Amino acid sequence: MNANPPNALPTRPIVGWLWALGERAVKGLEVLQPLAQLAARVYVGSVFFRSGLTKLRDWDTTLALFADEYHVPLLNPSVAAFLGTGAELALPVLLVAGLFGRFAAAGLAVLNGVAVLSLADIPESAMQGHVFWGSLLAGLLLWGPGRLSIDHFLLPWLRSCALGGTTELTGRPALLAGGRPVR
Repeated sequence: MNANPPNALPTRPIVGWLWALGERAVKGLEVLQPLAQLAARVYVGSVFFRSGLTKLRDWDTTLALFADEYHVPLLNPSVAAFLGTGAELALPVLLVAGLFGRFAAAGLAVLNGVAVLSLADIPESAMQGHVFWGSLLAGLLLWGPGRLSIDHFLLPWLRSCALGGTTELTGRPALLAGGRPVR
């Protein structure tokens, strides 16, 4: 027979009870990580993609901006305009899909940094936007695009193909995201 009724206070010390409560809260928050990673990918991707579309819509103005305002180091202004616009259109698509998500996040982080460095005078509000986007991109670069991404399912298979069906360190069969062996 149980000594404590179901609604009684815990018998273990309050610190242990608080610890267990904290662990449950963390597990609940961890469930939200894939959604947060997806939201970050969609938000940052939309910012850069819309910027690329703006440049594409008025190419003559874009070329003039790269020649007169944006001073991209080591690149001809026309080449910088072409590469920057192409990156702003292609990398966000990869990022939002979560296809080679870390590569896309790294590319957009470089693009973000070059944009900040290329402008001689950047307003404080614009700088805050760049810092925010950069921090979201850094998180995606460090922790990956998450479980709601193509990478989550594709990369284990690609890794298996590259390593001949085994993991490099253990020699055991490589596993897909769901724990199934790759065949």
